[in-house]
Amino acid sequence: MQVDKIFEQMPGRYIKGKATKKTVYYFSIGDFRCTVTLEPEGVTVEPGKKVGDADVVLKTTPELFEKMVLKGKMPGPIDIARGKVKTNDPVGLKGLRDYFDFSGL
Repeated sequence: MQVDKIFEQMPGRYIKGKATKKTVYYFSIGDFRCTVTLEPEGVTVEPGKKVGDADVVLKTTPELFEKMVLKGKMPGPIDIARGKVKTNDPVGLKGLRDYFDFSGL
């Protein structure tokens, strides 16, 4: 599945009420960039970087991103240490998959 298709599906696959407060994620996945804002009532996905400082930042390859989202294989400390995954909040990143129902993709 292409990265942009995953982001297109996020609003419809969000589990309403799962986010208890507004949380902003910024993604840089290969050449793809977008900002995802989670709120209790829904999700907004916008192209590009829409905030100065996102709560959670993820920079990685499309392959690793797809494994994370579709298969639940979260990066480990070695992936982060080797620079395969860059994030400012590993715990926030780990919780991302809990907000969405990606089953069947």
